[in-house]
Amino acid sequence: MDRDEYLAQRFEENRAHLRAVAYRMLGSQTEAEDAVQESWLRLSRADTSDVQNLGGWLTTVVARICLDMLRSRATRREETLGEDASGSFVSQADTSDPEHKAILADSVGLALLVVLDTLNPAERLAFVLHDLFDMPFEEIAPIVGRTPTAARQLASRARRRVQGKGREQEQEVETAPDADPTRQRTAANREIVEAFLAASRNGDFDALLAALDPNVTLRADPATVAMGAAVGMTSETHGAEAVAQQFVGRAYAARLALIDGSVGAVWGQGGQPRVTFSFTITDGKIAAIEIIADPARLSQFDVSILDE
Repeated sequence: MDRDEYLAQRFEENRAHLRAVAYRMLGSQTEAEDAVQESWLRLSRADTSDVQNLGGWLTTVVARICLDMLRSRATRREETLGEDASGSFVSQADTSDPEHKAILADSVGLALLVVLDTLNPAERLAFVLHDLFDMPFEEIAPIVGRTPTAARQLASRARRRVQGKGREQEQEVETAPDADPTRQRTAANREIVEAFLAASRNGDFDALLAALDPNVTLRADPATVAMGAAVGMTSETHGAEAVAQQFVGRAYAARLALIDGSVGAVWGQGGQPRVTFSFTITDGKIAAIEIIADPARLSQFDVSILDE
């Protein structure tokens, strides 16, 4: 095995962890994937012959990339403020993908999401790396350009805000649910998926149609097609009636879940996911469904059951 093949193999072994770190740092799936891809480019160009812990090295690299992205994001917000002094604006971070905050809210807690957005980049990095991923302050310190003691103080300050103000913010959202459109949209998506699964289990064809966009597309990977050959599963199915027919009277064991932070469903055995169902929801209707059963792909997903 040559150097490039070896590095690619080791990188794939660490990819899921790097995505998790970047996702919790940035609160954005797209930006997290960008950060992970950049870390691969840096690995491919670097001399790692003296690196004994490649996983730790990659974590440090992706953390530095995320820190730069957070600082750039903060700068863009300041520039936006300067360009529109009237206050009648919505920042780019709020509008580039309204699902991102909802995803992070469900995966790590609404209070944590709200407070993470109020932390400065160094505080956020120190808190995420230490409290969520157990990285020692001696390794965090060089990333933020501080001493280990100062890095500890950053995390401690962030932790106090998470534990204190986060609870206050969560209570405010609970007493005024309509005040947060992102949370409201996430709740609506969850209700749609729950209704779809219930209709599938109950064999309610009309309810399935009501949840689906008329032009919905169902995509299944080869492993799913092989599993569903007996019921005529194909790689792509188009149209609400055809898709509803695939689900009517089924999904008995499917459970509501977060799949890489997005509301979906999962079927599993022995505590391990065997099939995931990802949903794209547009204007209150399910516009696309993707079913994955390939073990290699399933191993890359971050799955969290919601209905326990």
